[in-house]
Amino acid sequence: MSSQTVLYQPKISEVLRNINKVIIGKDEEALLSIVALLAKGHVLLEDVPGVGKTMLVRTLAKSLDCDFKRIQFTPDLLPSDVTGVSIYNPKTLEFEFRSGPILGNIVLADEINRTSPKTQSSLLEGMEETSITVEGEAVPLKKPFFVMATQNPIEYEGTYPLPEAQLDRFLLKLKMGYPSAKQEMEMLNRTSRTHPIHEVQAVLSREELVALQDKVEEVYVDSTVTRYIVDLVRGTRNDEGVYLGVSPRGSIALMKAAKAYAFIRDRDYVLPDDIKYLAPFVLSHRMILTSEAKFEGSSAEDIIAGVLSKLSVPVQRNVSE
Repeated sequence: MSSQTVLYQPKISEVLRNINKVIIGKDEEALLSIVALLAKGHVLLEDVPGVGKTMLVRTLAKSLDCDFKRIQFTPDLLPSDVTGVSIYNPKTLEFEFRSGPILGNIVLADEINRTSPKTQSSLLEGMEETSITVEGEAVPLKKPFFVMATQNPIEYEGTYPLPEAQLDRFLLKLKMGYPSAKQEMEMLNRTSRTHPIHEVQAVLSREELVALQDKVEEVYVDSTVTRYIVDLVRGTRNDEGVYLGVSPRGSIALMKAAKAYAFIRDRDYVLPDDIKYLAPFVLSHRMILTSEAKFEGSSAEDIIAGVLSKLSVPVQRNVSE
């Protein structure tokens, strides 16, 4: 995806330029991260250490005038370290709530699969409900609320695979990949004296971001496109290579992502091509393949591509519906 694509909101163009100053050759990953942000979703970045996962999140956070919090997940991290805890104040003779890092606008969950499933699940409620429960009391989260989590590949030692319920909360799952030789040389040149992230300035305020998120919700999705989404998702459930297909939450996630993507592309309506482009990023991590399919070398992306190839692409609105 070219960073030269004409965007609807000039501020989004500025955010992308900020990211491109720091992260080289990852235009698509940067754009998709903003898609998730505008769709009020969350992003999971998976790849080997050192390819820029954390740097992408930090650069995006610095480009937004929002409250940024970072959680470094470790094996001994407790759920209360994420959500917060009530501490007794002997002066007031009352318990006072000390908020955890989840009560930020932009939350970096770094190396999320380095901690136990119990602590991983402390993010579940907040990511889905935009509120958390602390000692029986509901605590609303700030607006906007956006989690970008990084994880190392699950075959690495010392990792705890995210449960399906946790994976399903992420709107998109992205992989960074290694840079090309030319991009890596440019990276060395840019960081030879000082890191470019130190020069990044905020270009989008919290109020502007919330307003953009509200506009995304107004993007029109025709009934033929929603049918296309449903047929795609149901196709993943019926494929013989799939043990567990995409849930209804996946259908909703794909529609939300498509609306945000259409908005960025200067449209107030969703096209079937938006669905086809976003489907692998939105749906692949919501599927579990059979042992036979894995043995044969199939991937979730292959299954999705196969289902899409069998579907008829809607070309006009079905006015009878």
